[in-house]
Amino acid sequence: MERIELAGGVSLSRLVYGMWRVGDDADTSPAHIRAKIEACLAQGITSIDQADIYGDYSAESLLGACLKDSPGLRDKLEIVTKCDIVAPAGRYTSARVKHYDTSPAHIAKSIETSLSEMAIDHIDLLLLHRPDPLMDAEATGRALDDAVASGKVRAVGVSNFHPWDWSLLQSAMSTPLATNQIEMSLAEHSAFTNGDLAYLQERKVAPMAWSPLGGGSLFAAGAEGALRSEVSKVALKNGVEEAAVAVAWLLAHPARILPVLGTNRLERIAAISDALKVEMDRETWFELYTAALGREVA
Repeated sequence: MERIELAGGVSLSRLVYGMWRVGDDADTSPAHIRAKIEACLAQGITSIDQADIYGDYSAESLLGACLKDSPGLRDKLEIVTKCDIVAPAGRYTSARVKHYDTSPAHIAKSIETSLSEMAIDHIDLLLLHRPDPLMDAEATGRALDDAVASGKVRAVGVSNFHPWDWSLLQSAMSTPLATNQIEMSLAEHSAFTNGDLAYLQERKVAPMAWSPLGGGSLFAAGAEGALRSEVSKVALKNGVEEAAVAVAWLLAHPARILPVLGTNRLERIAAISDALKVEMDRETWFELYTAALGREVA
């Protein structure tokens, strides 16, 4: 599988396995989580996406239990995680209101907690999960630089940032930001025209895409319409499931998008790389885009 080199010397597999729903599975045993990871590794998917808040702050510990139970497995993976969302759940039950915290103290504490929860000695890529309107860029930038200098984090980036958020934070850092994980899919394609994606391309930064299947809305039971019809046609032509077409649409973009895919079903995990089999020429891409827009391009 193709690999994408990010700033900081971190290399990720082009397709990334997302663990935001790992706690929703009926089976959260270390053995079952290992089976999911092994299904990814069999396809060359080595990058795992986490966040401290996933599963009401429980997903990292589920991965950690798996890694403790399987010595050597961690060395086959790149682990991405995120911090800065504080919600009244899990370890933050006492929080009065959901908020963001990009203070140096919170970042440092989050890193230590994530390392402990996942039973690892370093994080390959740490992302700030959401832009913080109260962020002190100088303090936050210094905290991220310090995290890399400490060796506890190999590279840092952001998630859901707009160009102005990125520029502000990067201006206060010596470490280059490695990526921006933003929502991109056939259902949410505004990044392709609002400047978010162009900004990253200009800086030769490969973005990550969360919810590349539109949160499942594109292919939910009963979902119909022009877009579903176009996706189905391409899927039938290529002998793959519809989800593979939606991912292939992102992969075809020259920005080198890394889709983050989360599913708990082993058979679907085993089929993630089917997206690489889809032929996506320019007209096919625009047929899907036209259907997604609900109109012809201007």
